[in-house]
Amino acid sequence: MSKYKVVEKFVSINGEGVLAGQLAVFIRFKGCNLNCSYCDTAWANQKDAAYTLMSDQQIYNYIKETGVKNVTLTGGEPLQNPNIIQLIQMLTKDTDLQVEIETNGSIDLSMFAAIDHAPSFTMDYKLASSMMESEMLVTNFKLLKKKDTVKFVVGNLQDLDRARDIITANQLMNQCHVYISTVYNKIDLVDVVNYMIKHSMNGVTLQLQMHKIIWEPNQRGV
Repeated sequence: MSKYKVVEKFVSINGEGVLAGQLAVFIRFKGCNLNCSYCDTAWANQKDAAYTLMSDQQIYNYIKETGVKNVTLTGGEPLQNPNIIQLIQMLTKDTDLQVEIETNGSIDLSMFAAIDHAPSFTMDYKLASSMMESEMLVTNFKLLKKKDTVKFVVGNLQDLDRARDIITANQLMNQCHVYISTVYNKIDLVDVVNYMIKHSMNGVTLQLQMHKIIWEPNQRGV
């Protein structure tokens, strides 16, 4: 039985993505292989971050006890955990659960996308303002399906230009959901909307981080 370093677990609303506003149970894993300039969960990536060591069965039991059917595995970077596929397989076999994995775009998804009852992926593409674009695996785009999401986190208009180029070059609108999310307090939302209008970005969704609007932006466990 595998063990995982869980830094927090909680029930809240899903603050972003296609299930925004719906209840979800969150499992946040310790550690990340990236170091984005705007990371809002950097505390979970520190070597001395407190965690609880939980088995896949304990995680599953906790999820079922909540009575919540939407499950989000997040981090950090959940897919860097050894044997995480065992937990994913356990969760996705339960057809009452809808499992979403938030991943940072640098981890090869091929193994996870191929499992029976594959989860949905919300995959970031890190743009220049993150300082991590060189780590992105563009081969992951071909693995995404209609239920999956690519999220472009933009901090300036140059990021928007780059996101638009990537969306077009990879025909992402025909493949999956496409979201634009803004670095908190770094770019004017009106500017983003005007940019989308100017460039006729049909089908692209501007996403606001709902949990940062409802609660204090740095509050944990929400």
